[in-house]
Amino acid sequence: MIQHVYIRPTGFAPGPQSEHGNAIRLAGTMVYASRFAVILRRGGDVVERWLASPDTIDEVMGQLPDEIGADAEEQWANLTLAHPPMQLGERSIALDQPQVMGILNVTPDSFSDGGRFLDDREAGRDHAAAMVEAGAAILDIGGESTRPGAKPLWEGDEIERVVPAIEACSAMGAAISIDTRKAAVMQAALEAGAHLVNDVSGLAHDPRSAEVVAEAGCPVVLMHAPGGAGEDLHSGADYDNVVFDVFDALRARRDAALAAGIDKGNILLDVGIGFGKSLGENLALINALPLFHALGHPLLFGASRKRMIGALSKEAPVEDRLGGSIALALEAMRGGAQVVRVHDVAETVQARNVWRGLRDAALTDFSDLPG
Repeated sequence: MIQHVYIRPTGFAPGPQSEHGNAIRLAGTMVYASRFAVILRRGGDVVERWLASPDTIDEVMGQLPDEIGADAEEQWANLTLAHPPMQLGERSIALDQPQVMGILNVTPDSFSDGGRFLDDREAGRDHAAAMVEAGAAILDIGGESTRPGAKPLWEGDEIERVVPAIEACSAMGAAISIDTRKAAVMQAALEAGAHLVNDVSGLAHDPRSAEVVAEAGCPVVLMHAPGGAGEDLHSGADYDNVVFDVFDALRARRDAALAAGIDKGNILLDVGIGFGKSLGENLALINALPLFHALGHPLLFGASRKRMIGALSKEAPVEDRLGGSIALALEAMRGGAQVVRVHDVAETVQARNVWRGLRDAALTDFSDLPG
């Protein structure tokens, strides 16, 4: 029977000194973890769960079956792995603190802006410039809606939408991500000046996409969507345990990317909030986000203005979801997410800066220690 192990951080500290050094810096971020659940799953069922701290983790891992011991050791090493800066063109994006990715949709049916930036390219350029000025480290440009029920778009039309926006943003010197699942669009976007591919299908939709990314040698975001290989990203959702199932699925997409020749250091992962997941499943994934550092890659998190916020706030419409969007972005930062993808850049950057100030202060706060 197939066995899997998962090491999930469950206890956190403001800084290592509050645990007398018995804490790890989670994936090189500003988050410190001091307690961990080591979970053994067999045939889809959790059969054992141990609690550990950094000074007892070796003892706990020694109780695991031999065939998964190496996997557990790799996950533990990944949890303590500090990721180097991500190079996007001339810009170096540090991953030791949360970075903000601003969304620029050039679609006629975006749930957040209703096609405003497709119809008015000057407004799109102004919006992109404002996001960069407000502190967006990356601009994510997309030409196809991926909301539930959206119709597939021909790649030629998608290219016509995104390339002018990429060229305009490139002229600003911005770091640019292309949000697409089509190889031809990826190729055209990279040639126009994009630096990163953000694929909501995890490179599963288009059989040529992994080859394009590998040849370009660019970073890529692999997102989880249950219907990634088909047209409907939201279809086929059937989870025994959404957290572990998404973890396993992302590991499989990561392994496929590596097999295609994509460099390990160029891969980021995204749990895919809102894609084929219920409200409860989205909440479970957000609460378990620190677990996904065990896969050994930086995490991108995107929940800005999504339906789950409305579901938790009396069905607030899209334009009234700022508070919930910031709450989720901050929760992702507490989970160690290196990049948060948002519509409201200025507000999120301000929230990030205050959060970062608190984390910095915690590292020098020894008032609760004797002596």
